[in-house]
Amino acid sequence: MTVAFVLSGGASLGAIQVGMLLALAERDIRPDVIIGTSVGAVNGAFLAGRELSVETVEELAGIWRGLRRGRVFPTEPLTGFLGFLGARRNLVPAGALRRLIGRHIEHERLEDLPTPLHVIACDVLTGSELRLSSGPLLEAIMASAAIPGIFPPVEWDGRLLIDGGVVNNTPITHALDLRPRHVYVLPTGGPCELTTPPRGALGMLIHATNLLVAQRFVGEATTLTGSRVTILPPPCPIRVQPTDFDHADDLIARAHDSAGTFLDDERGRVVPLSPAHTHRPPRTGDATALPSAG
Repeated sequence: MTVAFVLSGGASLGAIQVGMLLALAERDIRPDVIIGTSVGAVNGAFLAGRELSVETVEELAGIWRGLRRGRVFPTEPLTGFLGFLGARRNLVPAGALRRLIGRHIEHERLEDLPTPLHVIACDVLTGSELRLSSGPLLEAIMASAAIPGIFPPVEWDGRLLIDGGVVNNTPITHALDLRPRHVYVLPTGGPCELTTPPRGALGMLIHATNLLVAQRFVGEATTLTGSRVTILPPPCPIRVQPTDFDHADDLIARAHDSAGTFLDDERGRVVPLSPAHTHRPPRTGDATALPSAG
């Protein structure tokens, strides 16, 4: 095993990873293993089922350009009302997301993928961090992307699992645990300082969660040294909210440019990111349980 890709969570900002993947494919940098959380698990599953190439990434880009909020976070008043009352664990039904993912994956189980994929989820009861490496592919992705309070938790071997971003939104440690020669990290970055507050309760909840989980990544990134880890810089500023899917084309193009420039600059290897609200341009299964980050 030589090269690992780490894909972080970030809802609609997952489009940024498509631009980064395009830059990597153009330079013939391909993964031997992929580790993803939340939307990173979604993108990772698409990639793990196919050979990484410019054509593959363009196909993924086409899917992103066609997404709209209603296809991922559909409004259903009854579900929202029952969730508010406590009769359900979620405000948004997961059926639309499940159908969307199911249409674009070609394998039934994680262990069947041509490129090994590990996805990160969180056990609701224990708060422990889980790395899902075998088992039903669609269920694993849904578990990793089950934003707490928004989507329902997913049952997995007697556990209830939610979005892995709660405990590890950018699972670099899992990649290092697999001892690859090199790790490429594809963060979504999160929104920079906003000019207006997020729209609605859903937007505010996801924005606040992203700000919270970004702090762990900032802490980890500043401790990385050496040449084993390359953190690709997300474009900055990012004024797009994580629930806004109308700007995928712009995010892809900007991420492609920034990642390409960075990869061609031999000076830059490890880039510590500032907190999400103060980005600055860079200078240069088996379910494996781990201790909770909380």
